Amino acid sequence: MKRISTLFLLATLGLAAGAAQAAQPDAGLTGCAAKRSAIENQLKIARDHGNSHQAAGLEEALRGVDNCTDAGLRKEREQKVLDARHEVAQRERDLKKAEKKGDSEKINKRKDKLAESRKELQEAVEDLDR
Repeated sequence: MKRISTLFLLATLGLAAGAAQAAQPDAGLTGCAAKRSAIENQLKIARDHGNSHQAAGLEEALRGVDNCTDAGLRKEREQKVLDARHEVAQRERDLKKAEKKGDSEKINKRKDKLAESRKELQEAVEDLDR
């Protein structure tokens, strides 16, 4: 029984990893071409899994990529980084306030939110060159 559940777990993880990899843009593409490729890959996955609502949304997103320019996409991504930096700064201020009050529960919540904001900032920075 244990062997079957282990095999099931490994198979599930393998399928999930394959789906996540397929949702990425094809190698070597950047900018709008990468964005189009990623949406097309996600659309294929949605169709393969019979998810018609997600496929409809992705088809709409694919039509929107027709108006994409690399310069416009870069500007959007730069704005996202700027917004994320502001969010991190706000979370740092919130944490300092909680530390001054000494409420350990609030301090822990603020630390978690700050960590989440820093992760989002890192992802935004990584997206700049995609």
